[in-house]
Amino acid sequence: MTTNPAPAGAPPAPEPAETDNRRDFLMKVGIGAGVVALVGQAGASLRSLVPNVSYDAPTTVKLGLPGDFPDGLKFLPDQRLFVFRDGRTFHAISAVCTHLGCTVRAEALSRTEEKEVAGKPLRITHRFLCPCHGSKYKGDGANESGPAPKPLAWYELSLAADDGQLVVDLAHEVGHDFRLTLA
Repeated sequence: MTTNPAPAGAPPAPEPAETDNRRDFLMKVGIGAGVVALVGQAGASLRSLVPNVSYDAPTTVKLGLPGDFPDGLKFLPDQRLFVFRDGRTFHAISAVCTHLGCTVRAEALSRTEEKEVAGKPLRITHRFLCPCHGSKYKGDGANESGPAPKPLAWYELSLAADDGQLVVDLAHEVGHDFRLTLA
């Protein structure tokens, strides 16, 4: 088979290899741009599922003025916390059972006990009972019986510099020797 030669004065026909190379290149660039756009959109869609705001409760909470706390025990249900006051001395014990996280309840003792806890004297007026699975804790938070694997946590108390309120740091557990004594 013979091909007809191009008429005189007509531009020469481009070689098929150059046209195919350019077409392949532009096709690859177009496909690549489409893939990048899809991946970017998918990433933006997935990112929109993660909130930009933390809905966790704050760990440092103002509890109130020291004078608002009676001698003995005060339960703060929002913080799940027991705050004890003995004159000018305060300490805070968690109300969260160490077994499965139920809220323990305080039961007043028939007789106040004086006990040395972590080398410091402590007046014990209550014990703690978990209504869910029967764990029992002594008045200092030590686990006594039941499935609870460890004692109730004690949290650090301090005074707010701006308004003199008691402040608890629920992210900072302290030893059972911690007491906040006001001047």
